[in-house]
Amino acid sequence: MRPTDITARAALVGTVVMTATVAVLATAPSAAAEDFGPDTCRQGYVWREARPSDHVCVTPATRDRARYDNSRAAGRRDPGHGGYGPYACKEGYVWREAFSGDMVCVEPTTRSQARQDNQLADSRKVSARLWKTRWFAAPRCDGGTCTAPDGIARIQLNGDHYNYGQVRVFIRRNSDNRLVWSATATAHAQQGYAGGAFGIHTNLNDCSRQDRRPNGYAQAYDVVSGRWSARTPVTIGCAVL
Repeated sequence: MRPTDITARAALVGTVVMTATVAVLATAPSAAAEDFGPDTCRQGYVWREARPSDHVCVTPATRDRARYDNSRAAGRRDPGHGGYGPYACKEGYVWREAFSGDMVCVEPTTRSQARQDNQLADSRKVSARLWKTRWFAAPRCDGGTCTAPDGIARIQLNGDHYNYGQVRVFIRRNSDNRLVWSATATAHAQQGYAGGAFGIHTNLNDCSRQDRRPNGYAQAYDVVSGRWSARTPVTIGCAVL
């Protein structure tokens, strides 16, 4: 009997099938990578720091520019100019508006850059999102003879908002935290998904059903940053439904 369908996002294109030996990835990854919490930037980006709490991820050159503009802020003001009050800018400058209330005077191109960076902020963070879909085995053909697939739904794990490169993916049992499956996926740019994205097949049957509660969880580890995804519930352990 096939499992009932679940509501899930469409599977990522270019899915990699990869079942790793459990012993290889059973240990926790190295803590050498830097995890700065939910605002961790993808590799190549840093916090803008237009103010201390500004954690929009930008290029290092843009952060340097923000620091420079902050240091020149007072000299670019012309109080009362154009009726804009005490923080009015001299001719040729505009408010940066990197955040609400940001009245540092900058060149118009810098304000445009700040707006663009704000729009792209989410895609530049290692949010490490992980979700589950299903996959079904394709028919196997040998010459003109094809064998029908078994029709059993298996777990597929998908993620986006990772660094480009290796992402280690694990499935563990809730009762004793025992590792039951693990693999390494390669996250890369994929249309419609932010940051590094991946889709990976497992060899575990998807035992999801309304009368069954999840008895395990999946989790992904971004090797570059050291960030973990939230735990994604899974239902495992059934031979054939």
